[in-house]
Amino acid sequence: MPVQIYNSLTKAKEPLKPLKDQFINMYSCGVTVYDQCHIGHARSLYVIDVLRRYLTHRGFHIRFVRNITDIDDKIINKARELNKSWDTVAQENIRAYYRDLEGLGVAVADVEPKATENIPDMIKHIEQLIAGGFAYVADGDVYFSVRRFQGYGKLSGQSIEKMLEAVRIEKDSRKKDPLDFALWKKSQEGEPSWDSPWGKGRPGWHIECSTMSLKHLKCESLDIHAGGRDLIFPHHENEIAQAEALTGRPFARYWIHHGLLTIHGQKMSKSLGNFVTIQDALKQYPLDDLKMFFLSAHYASAIDFTEEKMREAHKAMDRFDVLFWKAYNIIGDREVQPSDADFIEKHQSAFLEAMDDDFNTPRALACLFDLVNDTNKFIDQETDHAGYRGIIYRAVDTIEHLAREIFGLFAKETDRNLSEREKEMLEERQKARDQKDFKRSDQLREELRGQGIVVEDGKDGQTWRWA
Repeated sequence: MPVQIYNSLTKAKEPLKPLKDQFINMYSCGVTVYDQCHIGHARSLYVIDVLRRYLTHRGFHIRFVRNITDIDDKIINKARELNKSWDTVAQENIRAYYRDLEGLGVAVADVEPKATENIPDMIKHIEQLIAGGFAYVADGDVYFSVRRFQGYGKLSGQSIEKMLEAVRIEKDSRKKDPLDFALWKKSQEGEPSWDSPWGKGRPGWHIECSTMSLKHLKCESLDIHAGGRDLIFPHHENEIAQAEALTGRPFARYWIHHGLLTIHGQKMSKSLGNFVTIQDALKQYPLDDLKMFFLSAHYASAIDFTEEKMREAHKAMDRFDVLFWKAYNIIGDREVQPSDADFIEKHQSAFLEAMDDDFNTPRALACLFDLVNDTNKFIDQETDHAGYRGIIYRAVDTIEHLAREIFGLFAKETDRNLSEREKEMLEERQKARDQKDFKRSDQLREELRGQGIVVEDGKDGQTWRWA
């Protein structure tokens, strides 16, 4: 079965068929570096990383480009607020962005072009749009003439009439039509500027993505364009208009849009005091818990960040940990010949079917946990099976492989050994249990948990695992 993708352009689920065999040109809108990234950005970066990982797993060769907007009104305004230069603000937040990528375990794109490094190409693109009658100059600004482009509105599904109802008429605007949007902005005094045929200025936001995606993917039609649902209009609609007016070809064949993140049902905002940066989140929660939370909702759905959902994510990760340590206690360092079993194959196939169906991570996760459950049953009920250890090994290896390769889980597992003090604490706790000193036993359990060691009591006595 081919990979099926819900295409925001056609409003239908379609089989993925790249323009060139198994090669995929993929672009995603990146961050505007006026501030640190928040957990909404984390979801976007991680979700698209999972899509990229899975398509690679399915044998596709991905060339992935994700831009960095390092010149924008928001950056200029932030610089004024902080009394810094605009490029200092941009560079500080670019460094923070790469720190966040590393913290999330998300791979950088093959190319991550900065807007300021590609301005000559944007100017050339704008010149060609003017020559083709799709854009006009107005006192140092350049605007795209929306009504000249026949397909405007096809991604968002809005008619020109509907768009006009929502447009605020700007006083003293030099636009010929309220719907027209800026390709080039004349710089005001004290603002950063670049030379152009129309005078000093800077590019509009929309032209950046159209130009850099086509340039760095070296094509006229992208296979996949991804981004947040909030970018459909006007940003992605404008990208389509600029690119297709230039090339005469479809800009992107598949549009993938992920849902947005809220905090306790509210939009994230510093004024509401619910703005959570990626660094804040990583200090408060284990990375895998955060990823598990993101995976629990389909990428196209909205997701609400709450403490309760993070606790659920942690419990879900614990289910993996419990099985892995149970298997380790059975297999240890023995040489084991992996053995297949029908229940492993069944759940692995179901996992791939779920991911083939528009990257359905909640269903794929359910398949992994079904495999966890059946492996636990096998461990408890099939101790006399001839391939006992080999089947356990294969099951755990399958779970870990799929979760690590496609979901990026377990990337920061603890691989250190117990310290002498930790060993002493575990021995002391066992003695306290034997002597029915439960107060001391519980105290030691909490101290060990504080050091990342989970202690559990079962019918076979005390066991431990890394948290």
